[in-house]
Amino acid sequence: MAASLRLGHQGILFGFRLSKFSKCLRITNLRQEPVRHIFQSQWLLGVSPIKVQMPALSPTMEEGNIVKWLKKEGEAVAAGDALCDIETDKAVVTLESNDDGVLAKILIEEGSRNVRLGTPIALLVEEGQDWKQVEIPPPDAPVPPATHAAAAPVAPPAAPSPPPLPKPTTSGPLRLSPAARHILDTHGLDPKLATPTGPRGLITKEDALNLLKKSPALEATPVMAAPPAPSAAPRLAAAPPPPGSRPNIPPLSVPGKPGAPGTFTEIPASNVRRVIAQKLTQLKTTIPHAYASVDCDMAAVMQLRSDLAKEQIKVSVNDFIIKAAAVTLKEMPEVNVTWSGDGPHELDSIHISIAVATDNGLITPIIKDAANKGVQEISANAKALAQKAQDGKLLPEEYEGGSFSIFNLGMFGVIGFSAVINPPQACILAVGTARSELRLREEDQTLQTQQLMTVTLSSDGRLVDDGLASRFLDKFRVNLEQPQHMALA
Repeated sequence: MAASLRLGHQGILFGFRLSKFSKCLRITNLRQEPVRHIFQSQWLLGVSPIKVQMPALSPTMEEGNIVKWLKKEGEAVAAGDALCDIETDKAVVTLESNDDGVLAKILIEEGSRNVRLGTPIALLVEEGQDWKQVEIPPPDAPVPPATHAAAAPVAPPAAPSPPPLPKPTTSGPLRLSPAARHILDTHGLDPKLATPTGPRGLITKEDALNLLKKSPALEATPVMAAPPAPSAAPRLAAAPPPPGSRPNIPPLSVPGKPGAPGTFTEIPASNVRRVIAQKLTQLKTTIPHAYASVDCDMAAVMQLRSDLAKEQIKVSVNDFIIKAAAVTLKEMPEVNVTWSGDGPHELDSIHISIAVATDNGLITPIIKDAANKGVQEISANAKALAQKAQDGKLLPEEYEGGSFSIFNLGMFGVIGFSAVINPPQACILAVGTARSELRLREEDQTLQTQQLMTVTLSSDGRLVDDGLASRFLDKFRVNLEQPQHMALA
């Protein structure tokens, strides 16, 4: 009996202690919950963003320029809203948002140039999140320095004395390339210390770099870091070049000062201009161009334009040229071809590219399915596309995929010229101005005045040989001189 009472008393004590321990655990958990909530809150961790990256807005685009941001930080953004204007290698294209949310951070400011594809340019957050607490991603890691720079000792025992500068090796007038002059002036090096290796004693960029390597003290310290030491004697002025010798390479002009004869000013090239320069060089060296010209009598076109104007239908000569080229391509499908890596491709559609001059260079918007459109519809499409090209608002599908190009310089009084083929197309037609000439009529051997216009066909010799190009021009001339035979919708 006593043993049972003793065991019951111990059980009660054990239960009491267990209840106190459980209560302590509950208090500890209650204290830890707010701490866990604080460490998991957006206030401390930040809001996970949606990255907006520089997209590829054309097939040949490698980098772009941010022209203007159309949204501000904190503004709501819906899918399809315009975010910013981006200058590609073709035109200025508006970037649209793919997601709904709020524009939290603009990473690349407007006016930034040469932004590589895939670079984050902005951050979005979802609706309802605090956009001010967006988590900014770290910038891309910089390119690691050279191995010899990273392996430099922490505490070198003693800096070796710099090697003595070479003695002047040139005499007479100095001749420097622009790059060499810039390097020597930037680092304060005497051009007479350089060893010229260029033609007729020209100091090249490599000569200036070699001199810079031999002068580590000057390379490590900028020219403007310390005032120049006073010289004991004034430096002798360079001797004037002897009469009849060639002048030095023109130096760069100094901003704010009148340029000396022969100076130049560097102009930054836009993406469009740089791509045009690269493409033209590539085209003229990789495509075998052939040229053929013909004169077209424009009397019937001029008369038809006058008749249409009386009915308040305004069309241009170029609209008739587009129509005549499209009809001729329909009659001669062997010219409506493009060149690809595996050979020629005959196209089913006839899309005419028209060259439009803009501030950034030429661009070729497309009149689609031109053979089945009337002159009036072609005129309306051409005006709308030309205006969009001038404003830089052309979409990629509006200037890619043409089958034949037309380049008209007649409005500038150009009589005739030859144009560069726009690949993968096979031909481009260069159009001059209409002019009055006296011609001898074969019927009665009398002189008469004719309105003539010269057109020159540039053709890819791999696709269109000289005979085919001549037949195309003859058929085009017949269609243009008889516009009533073409459908006028």
